[in-house]
Amino acid sequence: MSGHCPTPRVILNTRGVTPSVMVDYEHIDYAVTEGRAEIVLNRPDILNAFHDAMIEEVVLALMDAHTDGRVYSILLTGAGRAFCSGADVTNMGEDSDSTRLTAAEHLWKVQNVVRYLYHGPKPTVAAINGPAIGAGCDFALACDLRVMEEDAFLREQFVNIGLVPGDGGGWLLPRLVGESKAKEYILTGKDITPSEAADAGLVVEVVESGASRTAGRDLADVLCDKPAAAMQNSKSLVGFDRSFEEYGQAAIEAQWEVTNDPEHDEAIRALREGRDPDFDRTY
Repeated sequence: MSGHCPTPRVILNTRGVTPSVMVDYEHIDYAVTEGRAEIVLNRPDILNAFHDAMIEEVVLALMDAHTDGRVYSILLTGAGRAFCSGADVTNMGEDSDSTRLTAAEHLWKVQNVVRYLYHGPKPTVAAINGPAIGAGCDFALACDLRVMEEDAFLREQFVNIGLVPGDGGGWLLPRLVGESKAKEYILTGKDITPSEAADAGLVVEVVESGASRTAGRDLADVLCDKPAAAMQNSKSLVGFDRSFEEYGQAAIEAQWEVTNDPEHDEAIRALREGRDPDFDRTY
């Protein structure tokens, strides 16, 4: 295959930018409430398994949230009793017209969800309300923080059906739980239970059945209420993909930006005065 699919441009400075994507969503629900964007995968009859149209809507919603000046945090969850069961396998393996290029283009589109969740500037929270399987597991892992219901599970399903974790699991899991444990989950295709997820630090909290969306909203709201420039720059500094010297230089640039931000000044005033900060926001 010649050429490659380009990595989507992720905008870093998004505060004050108005939303540019107006979509009548069919396969997801999308809403902005008091600074929190909420994306709900909405094909509950098939455990929120996705097809191309749903993936396109999720990516558009993430692009909108990251570039909407009203949004300070993003929550991803599923409708019904599942988070996301991965790709809709109804017709998997029956596309005789598929080529290496079309297969790559499809996988790149699915990877875009991970790109915008993980690399997008605004903090992301997954409310894992039920099974998160295959790419659905990877979407949850790509979020910055996760809460999980007591009867939910995560599963890197790919090897069980003769596939590889091409959506991001083989990149995300070693960073989250270490290489050895990542190989265990990926090569066996076993479930990651809520207790295992908590012990491994994959989830912030395990909650009772039906409570993940409320817990996810609460967590997203905590992130939402922090100084936005500091939040976004802090997220951008976390990772294993640079040397300490590269990190140090990036931190110098980020620190200069945030110390010249009005929300930093207000946060310092509030700290000195023993009160909560009152940021100049639209919600």
